[in-house]
Amino acid sequence: MRRTFAGFGGQRKPGPAIPSPNIWHWPDVYEIENRAQDADGALWAALREETGGWAGLDVVDVGCGDGFHLPRFAEDAATVAGVEPHPPLVERARQRCAGDPRIRVHTAGAEALPLPDASADVVHARTAYFFGPGCEPGLAEADRVLRPGGVLAVVDLDFASRPYGTWLRADLPRYDPPAVDRFFAGQGFALRRVVATWRFATRADLEDVLRIEFSARTARAAIDDVPGLTIRVGYRVHTRRRPTGVILP
Repeated sequence: MRRTFAGFGGQRKPGPAIPSPNIWHWPDVYEIENRAQDADGALWAALREETGGWAGLDVVDVGCGDGFHLPRFAEDAATVAGVEPHPPLVERARQRCAGDPRIRVHTAGAEALPLPDASADVVHARTAYFFGPGCEPGLAEADRVLRPGGVLAVVDLDFASRPYGTWLRADLPRYDPPAVDRFFAGQGFALRRVVATWRFATRADLEDVLRIEFSARTARAAIDDVPGLTIRVGYRVHTRRRPTGVILP
């Protein structure tokens, strides 16, 4: 989980980024995690179906971290803008994407995207918008940069899906998954649940990733729960399309 943007969790104005407990401190291990995630392509397939795809379109990845997903979007998109508030990750993202003129990486938070109004067709945020109530300023800013008919896609981990959700709830007992679902529904989002496979090359990689994602106690339990090299992980894909015309009361 990347807690990357100011304003989530209740703030109403831009402020310092909320430090991420994993990628900020262990970017190399997080790279292993990114490579393991969605090994069967289920999440990417669902994202394409729910957004209508992004071939030939302009994409913004909010909370892009070190840019792992930017080249994947750029395979089809006309342009890709990554936005990330943590300067070391911005530098890693720029190095990753150097040489591709379609990709630009900006240092900024979710509440102040350095992009023009109506300049994007798809705004994507993955495991960055998981606070529920309190993230309204970031959602409004995403709407500002979307063109009419554009789609905001918020991808989050599913706390109700076992086994990963069980470990999440152990470390975050105050997190209320039904309340978060109600929040997004109230904001006009559709919801699709997806179960994807994380597949690791070695047992050491799997255990290292679990150790940066969870407390020591929960990580030990998770390691004991997983006998092999794969983990089934549930996601929630929330999507909302910007209206194409004037909505009358």
